[in-house]
Amino acid sequence: MNLDQQIQELIDNAPSDGTTSALMRAIAPVIKSMAGQLKHPEYYIPRTVDGNWLMVTLKSRKQQTVEKNIISAYATLHDAEVGSRIMSNPTIAPLPIPVTHILFHLIALKTVDSIIFFETSKNLQDGTEILPHTLQTKIKTYLQSQQQDNSSIIV
Repeated sequence: MNLDQQIQELIDNAPSDGTTSALMRAIAPVIKSMAGQLKHPEYYIPRTVDGNWLMVTLKSRKQQTVEKNIISAYATLHDAEVGSRIMSNPTIAPLPIPVTHILFHLIALKTVDSIIFFETSKNLQDGTEILPHTLQTKIKTYLQSQQQDNSSIIV
């Protein structure tokens, strides 16, 4: 599925509350832009038996009191199995998730500090980290620019 199809699927499957699909349409250009900077159209995210994304708490090596809650997104199923040690834990299963869906969920994840996208297969040392705050800031800036553009239209 390409990025436009992914965005359309998000809009089509949004709750019929009159708000969510409109919100999705409004922020779609930002989600698509950020997704386009990543290398893959979908990533494997380990999920627990209850369907939640597997979150890992990391501690700073230099400052032991500093912790960070992350979700890892892997380029391949094999990387997800190796990276999250799934083979030794049958209660965790990696599932492919479209990249735009991952980014859309990141907006609302309150307990997650970042998602790390492992872009290169078999390289679990280097990843692209996206913070919820970064995405939220880009969305806010985009929406403000759209509002300014709309207010400058002469009727």
